[in-house]
Amino acid sequence: MRNECIDCECVLRSSVELKDCQIEMLGGHHALVKFRKGDSIIKQGVFSTNVIFLRKGMEKVHISGPSREQIVRLVKAPTYLGLPTTFGDKINQYSVTAVLDSEVCFIDLGVFKKLLGENREFSSYILMELCKSELEAYRRCASRTQKQMRGNLADVLLEFSENLFETDQFTLPLSQSDIGNWVDAGRESINRALSEFIQDGIIEMTGRKVKITDKKLLRTISQNG
Repeated sequence: MRNECIDCECVLRSSVELKDCQIEMLGGHHALVKFRKGDSIIKQGVFSTNVIFLRKGMEKVHISGPSREQIVRLVKAPTYLGLPTTFGDKINQYSVTAVLDSEVCFIDLGVFKKLLGENREFSSYILMELCKSELEAYRRCASRTQKQMRGNLADVLLEFSENLFETDQFTLPLSQSDIGNWVDAGRESINRALSEFIQDGIIEMTGRKVKITDKKLLRTISQNG
């Protein structure tokens, strides 16, 4: 049987090299699972026994609060999912749901820890990923709580354009209600702001398809909050 790890982004990193025996070890303790849009990949409150790597697709990370679920962020492949939980208290502290069809690698936790111990470059890479994720979470929290709704919506559209899709034309992967949940606003407020952006010539929209036509103005709105 062909070792899928040979072609997998969880192994092939420009700055990380794994020995053939390490790739074989991963291949023997590694499962590739496909998820459809809307499927749950990680459930909050469930015991975690695997390291999870997002090979293809895009996911929303959300957490249950005192009164409702809160979308924390969107992530796209390739990236690891749930590492702080996996290496922390072993109970998932948030949920991850596919917003696009996805492929996910489940890696045995014991094998992954062994790999970290044997490969200094790989463990350094994982540490850097955790640090970047934490700093990004702090930045987003400060931005969301200090900006007005139009500034937050501009941030969302720029996030889709520059980081998640890397193009100025894309299809919104979230509903207006989910976008509102992400930036702490109601669906009606999101709908109204999108209409204003259209009237101001900042974007064009057909259904969920968006085209950013004035990115300079969109960035100004984002910066001014």
